[in-house]
Amino acid sequence: MKLSLAGGAIAVLLLIAAIVGYSALFTVYQTQQALVVRLGKVVRVANEPGLHVKVPFIDSVIDIDKRILDLEAPAQEIIASDQKRLVVDAFARYRIHDPLRFYQTLGSKVAADSQLNILLNSTLRRVLGEVTFIQVVRDERAELMARIRDLIDHEAANYGIEVVDARIRRADLPEQNSQAVYQRMQTERQREAAEYRAQGSQKSQEIRAKADRDVTVLLADATSRAEQIRGQGDSERNRIFADAYNRDQGFFAFYRSMQAYEKSMQHGDTRLVLRPDSDFFRYFSDPAGRATPNTPSAPSSQPPAAAHPSAAK
Repeated sequence: MKLSLAGGAIAVLLLIAAIVGYSALFTVYQTQQALVVRLGKVVRVANEPGLHVKVPFIDSVIDIDKRILDLEAPAQEIIASDQKRLVVDAFARYRIHDPLRFYQTLGSKVAADSQLNILLNSTLRRVLGEVTFIQVVRDERAELMARIRDLIDHEAANYGIEVVDARIRRADLPEQNSQAVYQRMQTERQREAAEYRAQGSQKSQEIRAKADRDVTVLLADATSRAEQIRGQGDSERNRIFADAYNRDQGFFAFYRSMQAYEKSMQHGDTRLVLRPDSDFFRYFSDPAGRATPNTPSAPSSQPPAAAHPSAAK
């Protein structure tokens, strides 16, 4: 009986010792850091991962994440220095490097996100309100994000928080302003296109005018040269005719009359309105071309004009 009572007491003592031992130990993981709180007061900070000891039933452990945490800020409208309204969507990355100060000032991640959201919004308004829309969108975006991160980090140090990064995900005009800007850009591009077309049309007219002028000059030069050559040819022809006439007047008159007959009696039209005893037909009456009795016997000093086709007609 005594042995059974002693065994029961030992079992109870062992159970109590196990409960006390279990409550006196706690584990800190690699991604966390812990605060040991005794009666509402922080007595120790456990930063190293592993198994740690606390006073059972008196001390409590508060785990705090030491990884990089995300802060997503809602999009907000900001007025730039050139009075352009911007819709800015930003985010930040932070970690808790002083868990004691973090616990004393904020106490939880929810409170930290709320406070950092306020800091981020105020810093965005302060920094972006000093620059123009073009600087935010294109020229100085990286410098502005670095400045925003440094300002938030300086303010968040009071809460035991280190801001690792702060980024502007999107900075754009409001929807109604964007449509107006796009329409203005479209109008500007259309104006530039019309200006380029007008310049091209003017250049085209200049090229055509120059080409027409060059063609006119070339044609005038060619016509002048052709007239000169034609005049030289006519002069040479008249010289040859005069030489031939002077050498044999009878043959020349016969040759010219044959040419006149050939041209005046074309195929399909052989009508002539002349007197039968006209000098034009003298080679029909006499192969030698002697004058008929009704025609004057005196020879003409010029080549017979009637021998030309125009005279025959």
